[in-house]
Amino acid sequence: MRTLALEHRPKLIVAGATAYARVIDPAPFREIADEVGALLMFDSAHVAGLIAGGSHPDPVPYADVVSFTTHKTLRGPRGGAIVCREEFAKKIDSAVFPGQQGGPLEHVIAAKAVAFKEASQPSFSTYTHQIVANSKAFGGALANEGFRMVSGGTDNHMVLLDLRDFDGELTGKVAQEVLDRAGITTNRNTIPDDPRSAFITSGLRVGTAAETTAGMKEKEFERIASLMARALRQRDDETALTAVRHEVAALCADFNPYANFTK
Repeated sequence: MRTLALEHRPKLIVAGATAYARVIDPAPFREIADEVGALLMFDSAHVAGLIAGGSHPDPVPYADVVSFTTHKTLRGPRGGAIVCREEFAKKIDSAVFPGQQGGPLEHVIAAKAVAFKEASQPSFSTYTHQIVANSKAFGGALANEGFRMVSGGTDNHMVLLDLRDFDGELTGKVAQEVLDRAGITTNRNTIPDDPRSAFITSGLRVGTAAETTAGMKEKEFERIASLMARALRQRDDETALTAVRHEVAALCADFNPYANFTK
């Protein structure tokens, strides 16, 4: 990236990723941006909650602009936010409104406030560190089942799998659809140098944040890895998939995130 920056001398360098399971350290990006006279924008959409909880590096001291979503690991409503150095605030505000944003949704604004309040509590840090611990246990269990983890492991909430070592004929599209039938929600995803199209893919992306919120820990994610492998190995057997679906339902019933909710 430094080589490209020195060659092209960009005005803006953008860091961040949507399907990367390792840490993106903001410090070297700042150094390179300063070297070529560029601004630095860091998109922390996926890891914003982990940053707030102290389980991922904070880009705010390094970047000129930081964007993030308020759902995903921040566990708030669907939406986003932008923080920036004061010198850019007026231009960004004007670009957002009236430049692009329509009428504000007041209930979403209120929900963001609640999410930010939750993220400031000590319990939120415990939650985000458990997310990472669960991902590592989950990834290890999936590797034991024959899946290859892209980048060799995970440092965040995400596990990105290359399905080809598990089954050379299995595509991400088929795997996602099979696991849907088994009650496990995943996302087909391209992998580096993927020979298949983005609509088919050779990879699968899985996250641990939601079920960590529900209270699951390492042993539950090891069980989920086993259930995924069973479902995919027996993907043409509807009876087997139904059995997995029942086991998934029973596991989820033991970890109801709304157990204290009453009508």
